[in-house]
Amino acid sequence: MQLPPFLQPGDTIGITCPSGYLPPERIVFAKQALESWGYKVITGSTIGSGHFYFSDTDERRRYDLQTMLDNPEIKAILMGRGGYGLSRIIDDIDFSRFIQQPKWICGFSDITVLHSHIQSNFGIATLHSPMCGAFHTAEDLPANLLSLQQAWTGQPFAYPVPTHEYNREGWAEGVVVGGNLAILAHLSGSVSQLDTQGKILFIEDIGEYLYNIDRMLLNLKRAGMLSGIRGLVCGGFTDIKDTERPFGQNIYELIRDKVAEYAYPVCFDFPVGHQELNYTLCLGKSYTLEVTAQAASLVG
Repeated sequence: MQLPPFLQPGDTIGITCPSGYLPPERIVFAKQALESWGYKVITGSTIGSGHFYFSDTDERRRYDLQTMLDNPEIKAILMGRGGYGLSRIIDDIDFSRFIQQPKWICGFSDITVLHSHIQSNFGIATLHSPMCGAFHTAEDLPANLLSLQQAWTGQPFAYPVPTHEYNREGWAEGVVVGGNLAILAHLSGSVSQLDTQGKILFIEDIGEYLYNIDRMLLNLKRAGMLSGIRGLVCGGFTDIKDTERPFGQNIYELIRDKVAEYAYPVCFDFPVGHQELNYTLCLGKSYTLEVTAQAASLVG
């Protein structure tokens, strides 16, 4: 995997919304924070625009993202929000200039489409990170938001990983790939599907029914995406729902059973995902995962 160049003071960051709608006021604090860190900020035309559920039409969203991918002055692209829509435009995006001059692609949720497509096709690392909506102030930012700045500049930082009764002990080293579980299942069988072999797989999700998570994990398993991996890191699974007739397992038991036949380490409640404690994770970078009875750590 190739890492894009780390950011320097005075570099330019682009903000765009390639998926769902975002009101313009939701980027104010993010823009102020980025500028206080010493960066210039360019905002795209999809900020504050709207077309039905989306931030704009498919063509306008594709054009806005394409312009930022092609602009040599922009060194990182921070997404305004996720939602849904990237898979409608991913096949029409030209990555030729991006390949020649990689830049940091930053976001999560529906942005998993970009993460997965870029890593599976071009071998370039991206950042699974907070987006503009997470900035509720421009000052006294929490550690998880500061982790974005640290990742941009190549500074190491530690993830506060609690121990968990469902963790499976072990040690692994490998490139971390993954993202939102629903998107990974959605991309299965497409040109954007991840190659997870020999990798550490990260997954997270929000608002899903337990039976649907079971189905999505079976999708990954039948596609060979859960065998041959070196470790499994499970981030936040928030606002999980159950049906009137209970599924019969909680989220931890469900995931544990899907990988019971494998021997790799498994870590639960990693502080990344659709939750307040959402740290930046470099997808496409090599990490060491260690899970013991006393603690779990991911270091890279």
